[in-house]
Amino acid sequence: MTIHETDVCIIGGGITSAMLAQKLSELRPRLRIVVVEAGRSIFDVENRGRYRERAMEYGEHPWPEDYIADQKADGIISMTMAVGGLALHWGGACNRFSEEDLRLKSMYGLAADWPLEWRELERYYCEAERRLNVSGEPSPHPEDRRSEPYPQGPIPLSYNLQTLKAWAEQSGLKFSPLPMARNLTPSGGRGGCCVYDTCGEVCPSGARYSPDFTFRQLMEPNKIVLHDRTLVRRLIPDERRPMVVAAQAFHQDRPDDPVEYRAKTFVVASGYCWSSHLLLLSASSRFPNGLANSSGLVGRYMNGHKFIQATANIDDQTFPGQNMTHSLISREYFRCPTDKPFVRHDTRVWESSAGRDPRLRAPDGRLLLGDELMADWRSRTKGSSVRLRAYVDVHPSADSRLTLDQSNRNRYGDPMPKIAHHVDAATLAREAATRAHVLGVFSTLAKASNGRIVNTSEGDYLDHPGGGCRMGRDPATSVCDSHGRTHDHENLFVVGAPTTPTGGCTNGTLTFVALTLRSAEEIARM
Repeated sequence: MTIHETDVCIIGGGITSAMLAQKLSELRPRLRIVVVEAGRSIFDVENRGRYRERAMEYGEHPWPEDYIADQKADGIISMTMAVGGLALHWGGACNRFSEEDLRLKSMYGLAADWPLEWRELERYYCEAERRLNVSGEPSPHPEDRRSEPYPQGPIPLSYNLQTLKAWAEQSGLKFSPLPMARNLTPSGGRGGCCVYDTCGEVCPSGARYSPDFTFRQLMEPNKIVLHDRTLVRRLIPDERRPMVVAAQAFHQDRPDDPVEYRAKTFVVASGYCWSSHLLLLSASSRFPNGLANSSGLVGRYMNGHKFIQATANIDDQTFPGQNMTHSLISREYFRCPTDKPFVRHDTRVWESSAGRDPRLRAPDGRLLLGDELMADWRSRTKGSSVRLRAYVDVHPSADSRLTLDQSNRNRYGDPMPKIAHHVDAATLAREAATRAHVLGVFSTLAKASNGRIVNTSEGDYLDHPGGGCRMGRDPATSVCDSHGRTHDHENLFVVGAPTTPTGGCTNGTLTFVALTLRSAEEIARM
């Protein structure tokens, strides 16, 4: 058995792990930090232009081997497992939650309040934006007050988004450019945006923040040690004290030679799925339900938000293909008066090429060639197609949970996770009214420029998921405190997405990072 001694052992190599390792190395420069990631390191930025080209030309996956074949979970959005985690495929959206998210119970009698104050979280939002170098424009709503400006100004709107902003604001809603973790000019060892328009797949210039840049910058001066391709399978508690003493792992190339990490502090930064999974896998005769689970809530209250989307056709003319990954956002419905039916959502607008691509057959199946093909294509490029989406605030029930699937095991015989999302009774009761409200907003938007809604749909999963190790003040109703310290084990922390009690109504990555930066200060005191 290979044994590694360290001060802090961070399990997981995604965006929260990178931010935690970076801040800890600043607060405690002599701290020994080991990051353990099950997937491989993809430190090959020089190849990403080629990856992008092959993805566009041949439909290839742009991140070779960013998964482990037998480390699969039922009910997850992505099976990505590599240094960088899900943020390898992150588009860079950096929206904040609002104060309402932290006070749902006290304001509306719904779900649960978060155990921290908005003013404090807002400070860490600012820090997260600085570290990610977010480009943004202050919200036009006074409730979205900021204590610091964005590090960069907003990404300039394309001609198409300028046109769509003028169209959308005829509804009375106010729209802003979506805040993005994207360099406008080279910064932090990353290039500037070249508008490759593949932000959610691969960014050849490095303009869109990706955790692999941070890890490399920490490894080169030996501020941290990164062990990739090493799967942590169990956390081992002390026999008498409320502490964790070791993490047991295996390297992919040495399946018969266990690796053990001994540390003063252990941090599980493995995302919304694998964090709860590791705690449940760490069951023993002393802790038959897994670690940090005296409340029975590890893997429960898995959250996220639903989404409703639509396509509208309008007469205003746009020309699809100009930075199509960027969008507009309205925060008009982030807030709900306490004396009215509860409904919260963001409102997003993208340019779209839906229905405007060339086609070889007419609607009646007749083959189109030559002039007929061009005439058909030109007839469908008039006006604009607009993509609309709303992320809707829904609240999880205790039965929204991650469990161990005994029928699905990896090479070591460990049962893999299975996630089933369920919303609470109050969310179900207002579902029809919420849908009618959102579709009404879309209809109001579409009225300008002879607009008409041509289709609508709803997601069959919860986006930007979190939960499973929710924070709270009461150990009986939560897994960890507001810093991510587990109630049951004083040197075991969980950070990021798993700690959120609810999923908000907009992209969650910035919130996960802000919470982690706050946790870093508490961990540094250990």
